Amino acid sequence: MDQLKNVSEQTEDVLEKVSRPMKPYIPWVARALLVSTFIEDAVRIMVQWQNQLYFLQAYRGFPWGISHFFLFANVVTMLACSGLAISRRSTELAVGGLFAVIVVQGFAYGLIFDFRFFLRNLSVVGGLLMLLAESLLAKRRNVFAGLPNMSDEDRSKYVLLGGRILLVLLFVSFIFSGTFSITRLIVSVIGGLSCVMVAVGFKAKWSAIVLVTILSIFNLMVNNWWSIDFNPTHRDFVKYDFFQTLSIMGGFLLLVNVGPGGFSVDEKKKNF
Repeated sequence: MDQLKNVSEQTEDVLEKVSRPMKPYIPWVARALLVSTFIEDAVRIMVQWQNQLYFLQAYRGFPWGISHFFLFANVVTMLACSGLAISRRSTELAVGGLFAVIVVQGFAYGLIFDFRFFLRNLSVVGGLLMLLAESLLAKRRNVFAGLPNMSDEDRSKYVLLGGRILLVLLFVSFIFSGTFSITRLIVSVIGGLSCVMVAVGFKAKWSAIVLVTILSIFNLMVNNWWSIDFNPTHRDFVKYDFFQTLSIMGGFLLLVNVGPGGFSVDEKKKNF
């Protein structure tokens, strides 16, 4: 066990040195990835405006005018809140707006009871919680040293815990979907173990990096929407999965940046 511990510590030291030059850019990349699915969705609605209107009116029973307002409000909210999130302005407002879009679209398009859709969107919500936690921690650091804002610190602990748990739900949908193969089994075991470590906050940062690596490879191999030209509808679904996965990767990168928070094994170990 001591030898394994030494190898683990040496590996972490090497990874820390390699990743140090990239650290200043991680928060910006993470936030851009996190909101990518909302930006893509807004662009898709504008490009396919008439098709979106037809679907809402013919299949979802939206009255004329209400469907127009619904789409317009979604586009404006997604683009405005994405811009606020990337620029780190009014982050709580941005998180609230994007969360509202997830909920409203789930009901409006009739996908809220789709198990795979539900898990994926919970993972995106987990990423939004990581963004909110980053904002809370930043506000706490900006408070005058003699007057610490304990309420933000306490809130960030709960938000980070919820974000960690929700983020890993994407991998649950991955494990239970697709056909069985040895490669899928190996990836599921490694990814599943990393998910458990993220959820409990043990070696959370490095486990998150492992998951980002797995998701990057999976996304390029499986959700390669740019190679689909024979079925536009299928292409849109695969493209949607691609950008949702990017958003969840952004959530994991935010976890790498801010850490697992107070309710974690890593934090408890620091206190001993």
